[in-house]
Amino acid sequence: MQRTPIKGRGSISNRTSRFEQYERTAVVDDWAQIQAQQIEPQLPRTTVRSETARTVITRNSSPDISFDRSINPYRGCEHGCIYCYARPSHAYLNHSPGLDFETILYSKVNAAGVLRAELSKPLYVPRVIALGTNTDPYQPIERRLRITAALLEVFAEFNHPVVITTKSASVTQDIPVLQRLAEKNLVKVMMSVGFLDADIARKLEPRASSPRARIEALRKLGAAGVPTGVIVAPIIPALTDHEIEKVLFSAKDAGAGEASYVLIRLPREVAGLFQEWLRGHHPLKATHVMNLITQMRGGKAYDSNYGTRMRGTGVHAQLIEQRFKKACAKAGLNQTRHTLNTALFLRPSPGTTQLSLF
Repeated sequence: MQRTPIKGRGSISNRTSRFEQYERTAVVDDWAQIQAQQIEPQLPRTTVRSETARTVITRNSSPDISFDRSINPYRGCEHGCIYCYARPSHAYLNHSPGLDFETILYSKVNAAGVLRAELSKPLYVPRVIALGTNTDPYQPIERRLRITAALLEVFAEFNHPVVITTKSASVTQDIPVLQRLAEKNLVKVMMSVGFLDADIARKLEPRASSPRARIEALRKLGAAGVPTGVIVAPIIPALTDHEIEKVLFSAKDAGAGEASYVLIRLPREVAGLFQEWLRGHHPLKATHVMNLITQMRGGKAYDSNYGTRMRGTGVHAQLIEQRFKKACAKAGLNQTRHTLNTALFLRPSPGTTQLSLF
């Protein structure tokens, strides 16, 4: 059964997770058609559930990632990007990686306090923390909950370096604290911009900031003295890859100094969700896009091997890499890498007034 795209949502269905004993399959029958005519369809609403975190710093030892620790203030992401590699993580919460991922969200309401406690431990050794590596720290609910903002105040309190990854122009609302961190070389913002086409963005990333708004956010951050870079992600062959150079030159013009890219990743349930999305939005391109993806993934929808999972393999992957490097050289990107300072780290004295989110 071919499903109809849902306005304002990335996923077309609530695909069953790999942990479920039974799989739900939609079928076409006359009764469903009669009901569709009589009942006005209800758009799925976003709900937010509070979560009390015991720890917030997650550590990893992946050899192809530049950081060994990260923080994600939220589980699930309302941006609804259909390609999001974090979708399978919602299955661990007994939710679908489909619509549930973008409509049932969890907020770590005590994140700032827990971070303060972890940084205060006598044996803690400061290293750059990446903020927002799984789900976006500036997704729409951040405007109301301000958990990311509270975390940034803790980083400023401890003089701790942090790299922010986002695809939201809302990061500019925290320019005051970002400026304070930037003055001590403690922050860098990496903006994810995979393409500039607004029509594709509305379908691929339905509730994220528009690509042009993200580019403008880079300009505002740069004017405030905050170091920035761009991540061209995801690169989707035959759909968005034609805009690689446009993104890089636009980001450079907005003040970005660094750039990287990531080929589309389709782990676990994401492969089926993305193919369903392709059939719903680009039925004539679906087979071609997937053929190119599998060519770059060793004949599979996804290959998780370290070293190649971000870039892919094969002739087409090599072509993308060459295009990216030449465009960066021409634009003047990646001439230097901005390294953040870890030497200023300090633990406030016990009598220091501490910030509390609630």
